[in-house]
Amino acid sequence: METAEFIDTLRRDGTLLADAAERAGLDAAVPPCPGWRVRDLVRHQGIVHRWATLFVAEGRIRPEPMAAETPADDAELPVWFRDGHERLVSALETAAPDLECWHFLRADSPLGFWARRQAHETAVHRVDAQIAAGSAPSFVDPVFAADGIDELLTGFHARPKSRVRNVAPGTLRVRAVDLPAERGDWLAHVSADPLVVERAVERDADCTVSGTAADLYLALWNRAPYEKLQVTGDSSLVELWRRTGAVT
Repeated sequence: METAEFIDTLRRDGTLLADAAERAGLDAAVPPCPGWRVRDLVRHQGIVHRWATLFVAEGRIRPEPMAAETPADDAELPVWFRDGHERLVSALETAAPDLECWHFLRADSPLGFWARRQAHETAVHRVDAQIAAGSAPSFVDPVFAADGIDELLTGFHARPKSRVRNVAPGTLRVRAVDLPAERGDWLAHVSADPLVVERAVERDADCTVSGTAADLYLALWNRAPYEKLQVTGDSSLVELWRRTGAVT
């Protein structure tokens, strides 16, 4: 996907998140994030948006703490969130293509990283807000969903801090049935070390989990049940993922 496409998705999903949060009310529980209320979700995402804006708008080259002042009055949270979201979208749209700044996953460019990361961050939490409001999650484009699966597998869980580890090695294949193999097929090698992931490898695995790209995206990010997915082989690898693969 192109950077502009990620920015468009971020713009749309940030608005959907805010709308769903207002429908739900700030006291509503957020089932995918145990212990959170909608106010916690809105504060978290608003802080993340402002944090990302620091790097994009100011070109900061070192990591910064994820912190921002939040409104003391809950009634001001929706406007505060929308303002931070708009500022991030604007910063991404007006940033130079050769922007140099800190980022924490491998990417073709810092600008591409932040557009992609914030699009998926916001999409996942948009789903949280919609669930809190009692709504079914709105449409997730299959190509965008596959990109988010790739970021999760080859980015987040390839890092040393990933908890997806197992003493007994095994292979988990993730297959999006509505996309060609080059876009929607991953083979994850699970071991005591961080994941090693191959793309579009047509061979047997100890466990295969398959479904549409959108259903896989929501399940692997722990935002939806696995009932819509087909699991074959050693299902303990899927259970391992469910226990250890959550990213807030």
